[in-house]
Amino acid sequence: MVDSDGQEKLLRQQAIDAAVRYYEFKHKKDRVFSPGDRISYAGRVFDGREIASLIDSSLDFWLTTGRYADRFESEFARFIGVQHCSLTNSGSSANLLAFMALTSPKLGEKRIKKGDEVITVAAGFPTTIAPIIQFGAVPVFVDVSFPTYNIDCSQLENALSDKTRAVMVAHTLGNPFDLAAVKEFCDRNNLWLIEDNCDALGSRYLHQGEWRYTGTIGDIGTSSFYPPHHMTMGEGGAVYTDDTVLKRLVESFRDWGRDCWCPSGKDNTCSNRFGQQFGELPYGYDHKYVYSHFGYNLKVTEMQAAIGCAQLEKLPDFIDARKNNWRTLRDGLEEVADRLILPEPTEHSDPSWFGFLLTVRQGTGLGRGKIVDRLENNGIQTRMLFAGNLIKHPCFDEMRKTGTGYRVVGDLATTDRIMNDTFWVGVYPGMTEEMLSFMVDTIKGACR
Repeated sequence: MVDSDGQEKLLRQQAIDAAVRYYEFKHKKDRVFSPGDRISYAGRVFDGREIASLIDSSLDFWLTTGRYADRFESEFARFIGVQHCSLTNSGSSANLLAFMALTSPKLGEKRIKKGDEVITVAAGFPTTIAPIIQFGAVPVFVDVSFPTYNIDCSQLENALSDKTRAVMVAHTLGNPFDLAAVKEFCDRNNLWLIEDNCDALGSRYLHQGEWRYTGTIGDIGTSSFYPPHHMTMGEGGAVYTDDTVLKRLVESFRDWGRDCWCPSGKDNTCSNRFGQQFGELPYGYDHKYVYSHFGYNLKVTEMQAAIGCAQLEKLPDFIDARKNNWRTLRDGLEEVADRLILPEPTEHSDPSWFGFLLTVRQGTGLGRGKIVDRLENNGIQTRMLFAGNLIKHPCFDEMRKTGTGYRVVGDLATTDRIMNDTFWVGVYPGMTEEMLSFMVDTIKGACR
């Protein structure tokens, strides 16, 4: 006779096995590519292991963060080489938490205050910039440079002022920015460095003679686990750091702004829950309901974390596939390098590419619109480099009219070139050799 525990394990395994069989029936199909089939710029790559983890977590019905979230944070931190990883519900939230942590009064004179300046770029995704503006700090935009599409470090000194407190920039489509130059600039001027690593998970940079993953060299790094990214849990993101103080600040802002760091469902981690004085509250007020920041609720769910645990096991293979696919496109398109600016990795870097960037060269008679139309009409999905030039978008209309709320260094000429002439195609692990070959032939045909 099976005891209660044995019965539970048996039923759990039967539910998981049934879900995996459904995956094999519904989703596990060999994809045979024919010219004209849709080639997405990105997509989720999964198998029965993600299904099994998802069902296993759902049967616990512990819907908020739990054992899978704890496991993911620990394993991800170990993989990337940092002390602390804090899961959140998206990469955008990760950027918000990374920035807001640096505004905490607990950081004293080094905190970022309203009106302080943060150096960044306009050629990127808006949620790298949004937390700066939403808080009331001032983004200072500098240009980027070809062929890396990353921040032009020669402009950092011109951007510096007595109000500068941080640099917050992304590694563009997986290509690391010049971390040696940016980190030296930040260290010399006592500035925070936030690495938006959402498009670059698995990229490496040779820092002081040691290969380090991007996102681990600055003070705080962020990742996104949205389906197009290097790995996925549907929605999801992470903030990571080696600084225990910053880790606790990130989690305070993530978890309603509370002062207490007890995990969900656990009490008295501090061992002094009813024996402390906070602000003007009565002595001994319950530490679980003391708030040191105006925070949010940006936690991940346990089911998302379960998918992430299975994806994390595959991340090294995903990274290798992205590198190989990028190299196939780079080698295949060499003969049209006189018509298109082909991307190049930053010196001293080993990128884990998110996409393959292309910019139409001036004076060739080619136009981005016609090339993109040719690709899209042949089933090849394309993307712009996100905002192109973010300050040209409607969200900046009011600030542009008043001339307040942001500052620009130089003329952003390369950023405008990107806005007008740049596009990219995918390199995600779901692509086959036939797809990549078709993409090369179609792009070359569009350039003739």
